[in-house]
Amino acid sequence: MNDEDIIIARQYPGKANQLRLLIAVASILLGVGLVAPIITLEKFILIENTFSVVSGVIQLLKEGQWFLFFVISCFSIVLPVLKLGVLYLLVAKRLSGTKRLHQYLHWMHLYGKWSMLDVFVVAILVVAVKLGAIAHVEMRYGLYAFAASVLLTMFITARIVFLTHGERMQ
Repeated sequence: MNDEDIIIARQYPGKANQLRLLIAVASILLGVGLVAPIITLEKFILIENTFSVVSGVIQLLKEGQWFLFFVISCFSIVLPVLKLGVLYLLVAKRLSGTKRLHQYLHWMHLYGKWSMLDVFVVAILVVAVKLGAIAHVEMRYGLYAFAASVLLTMFITARIVFLTHGERMQ
């Protein structure tokens, strides 16, 4: 198989279907992880605040924290959505030409460098919502959905890289 023949949907139609299904699951998990509660902060036993990624970003915007708003929006919302979109394009039936495949793979390589940053951004969100001196933090299901989406996206990326490069290395 040479570089011109590598189109995942044509070479591996069954695996491409499985990958598209996994991308759909990762997208749903990401959506849930963005809007569902990720943490509950309890201050002084009386005050309780629950935040999602989206509500935290909106709160940062309301407070005028433009830099944190931009960083968290880009790396926790925009970048994961773009990454899932590019992964879908890589396994799409309509992908035409190896040049596009290589462009998408290049984008995935660039995005891959930032793939764990979205997990760290959630940690920044915890700090950004101003924990206070005395606070109890409880992790909620949105955090687990978000983390599952990140892990599933990493798995899908690894499978796609293997299908496009792994076959040639054997």
